[in-house]
Amino acid sequence: MNILIPNDPAFDTLSYHGVTLQRYAPNDGQTPQQADGVIFLGGAGRQQRQSLMQTPGVQWVLTLTAGVDHIIEDVPDGVALYNASSLHDHAVAVHVLAGLLSAARNMHVYRDHQRAGTWLRQPEQMHTLRGQKVALWGYGHIGREIEQMLHPFGAEVLTVRSRTSDEARAAIRAEADYLVLLLPDTPQTRHTVDADFLRGMKPGSWLYNIGRGALVNQDDLLDALQSGHLGGAILDVTDPEPLPEGHPLWALDNVILTPHVGSATADVEARAADYAGEFIQTLLQGRTPEGAVDTGRGY
Repeated sequence: MNILIPNDPAFDTLSYHGVTLQRYAPNDGQTPQQADGVIFLGGAGRQQRQSLMQTPGVQWVLTLTAGVDHIIEDVPDGVALYNASSLHDHAVAVHVLAGLLSAARNMHVYRDHQRAGTWLRQPEQMHTLRGQKVALWGYGHIGREIEQMLHPFGAEVLTVRSRTSDEARAAIRAEADYLVLLLPDTPQTRHTVDADFLRGMKPGSWLYNIGRGALVNQDDLLDALQSGHLGGAILDVTDPEPLPEGHPLWALDNVILTPHVGSATADVEARAADYAGEFIQTLLQGRTPEGAVDTGRGY
């Protein structure tokens, strides 16, 4: 078996009998003669990804990311695509919990006061998550991890899945104190959150987008935030990315922005290499790895 892998020190420990691991560097221009599979960590541009996936013999591609919107359109016909959603479950869930707690405890406001040198207590704006209803809009690996983390805080978790009826979705929007978007970016999910969606949300509630920026119509979100209908928004993803300089979202007091770092950890490359190693071992054992992507559905 011949596998193309990133030229990253974290992958130095990978070694398997009967497997040739051929390294590639970001945009190095090499054109391999043959490979059975390709593993992408990050750094490779679209042109290089396309070239490597067109290598003769490639049967599968593993992207060590949860989302696949950056690659799915370029996967050749007949080539299986796998993602690494479970690699990022815990980090994303921690990021969601941190954002929810920051909003509930007004930490973003106190950080602004700190910078201004202002000692201002606002206990009437502070809450815990006990008794708060948190809607998880999309319920896969990451959603289940978030749900487990929220239970000790006393939050009531509401879940929206692909089979959830329109009536149930509307009811959940209307009662949730926090609505967390966990959907992938597909033609069906783009601008899921528009003016009508936002009007159906509970007044004073918070929207948390940690899925993909294209899920939200940002002009409509801006209107809902500025009008006071929404209590606030936590955005780890925007459309476009990075959010342009001078965009109104930067200046809103009721918005918490992070630069698409929901899955980031200091050891992410080492964890990714371990995940890739387990993936290869699964193939060598003749078993089907987890993370198979339905390219027709987009996730």
